[in-house]
Amino acid sequence: MYQYEKCGEVVQRSQYKNEDDFFKKIIPSISIILLFFVFYITESYGTDYQQIAGLMDLRTTFSDGAYDMEQLVLLAKNKGFSVVFINDHDRVAMEYGLPPLRNLIRKKVEMNSINSGGADKFLQAIKDVRQKYPDMIIVPGSETAPFYYWTGSPLKGNLTAHDHERRLLTVGMESPDDYENLPILHNNLYMNYFTKALPEVVLFSFSLIASLLLFRWRGLLRVSGIIIFILSIAFIINSNPFRSSPFDPYHGDQKMAPYQLVIDYVNSRGGMTFWNYPETGTGVREMGSIHVSTLPYPYVLTESKDYTGFAALYGDNITLTEPGNIWDTALKEYSLGYRDRPPWGIATADFHQEGEGGERLGTYQTVFFVKDKKKDAVLKALRNGRMYASQVNYPQVLKLEDFSVSSADDQIRGISGDEIALKEYPRVRMSISTSVPSSDKVKIRLIRSGEMIYLFEEKLPLIIDYVDPYYKPGERIYYRMDLHGTGTIVSNPVFVKFE
Repeated sequence: MYQYEKCGEVVQRSQYKNEDDFFKKIIPSISIILLFFVFYITESYGTDYQQIAGLMDLRTTFSDGAYDMEQLVLLAKNKGFSVVFINDHDRVAMEYGLPPLRNLIRKKVEMNSINSGGADKFLQAIKDVRQKYPDMIIVPGSETAPFYYWTGSPLKGNLTAHDHERRLLTVGMESPDDYENLPILHNNLYMNYFTKALPEVVLFSFSLIASLLLFRWRGLLRVSGIIIFILSIAFIINSNPFRSSPFDPYHGDQKMAPYQLVIDYVNSRGGMTFWNYPETGTGVREMGSIHVSTLPYPYVLTESKDYTGFAALYGDNITLTEPGNIWDTALKEYSLGYRDRPPWGIATADFHQEGEGGERLGTYQTVFFVKDKKKDAVLKALRNGRMYASQVNYPQVLKLEDFSVSSADDQIRGISGDEIALKEYPRVRMSISTSVPSSDKVKIRLIRSGEMIYLFEEKLPLIIDYVDPYYKPGERIYYRMDLHGTGTIVSNPVFVKFE
């Protein structure tokens, strides 16, 4: 262990002379020594957290997955994972109606989903597998697409459904009602939005009563009464008084309102929400006789509030985690008090089948820091940001052994999701190991409040001990890091309030 100076700042790192020859000869031994050293450091910090790798955004045969619940859980178990999040689609439907009776004269296409098959059956399947495999932590949830809207015309061949794939993950809801009453388009009958249809219901109820009066007469008046009666019934039904959402697909873009409604609903049920695939690259295409258009939507991180987090790693090119980009904008809003909670980053798999699209279960992992290997501890870590996102070439293990910010004497220390108060320069520690040693270097970026303050390029495993000469009394800042090279790691932030 020695020191070198970079931009006037002292950095410690693990390195040896003639490292190529050294690693070739005794790399297994040095890996063990370093891991033991990291373990010793972690224990000396007084941290009693353990790391558990979880798999999020998995599908089963309840929607469009290839495996039933037990097969999927067994696949994860056999690969060494003990935490799985089942996020089947809660409702997959699309319909287009002709005016003026759009809710009667319509074509509807619906695919398999939690609610079409029965939310009670979905949750019962999870309970059954939990009982059969008590060592597995299985968390229910859904992937939801709350809203879309139409432009164009089927007659002109340009009918387009916009934002049908702008999606959220829900996590942790355990009651069938939670899914059946989700305020999304084409869900189950619901009474909460009856007032939206009330003007139409009242108007056509009057015409219905008038038509009944015409029944007393003969001839043309009675015929007119019958026609008015039928039309009144049709328009009352068309008003959709028991709609599942206050929105419909025929009045254009509703901005964040339909999504914020779902976020608030899930929060009220004790669940969590995560924006999924915010930079989707497959949202614009033809689908049968219609077009679908879901443009990338990273801006939702700042335009919505009170969601828990977002997919920071998944199978697309991701830019919003770049220093100074949209994630940092949202984190700085929290630091300044403009946002009640910071958004946390997770890794989502969009897993349907082993080998599909070249992906394997285990490529995208969300690694939790927990004190107990229990479901409640995992959910608490997820809610509080005590995790990091990892993308690896499974079965490689790329482990962030330590990412912490502390005082110089280590009496005050915080990990991802924590906020600490300091009266001095923050001390940042990072240690990373890999199960597949490589001669290739990785790039590690240390980011302070949206600005990259340190770039480190070296081989794994490594340990970094960095003192940041930054101190402004009264200011709240945060540190986060990411790694790119033989895999990817994106940490969640550690907040620091200077006293």
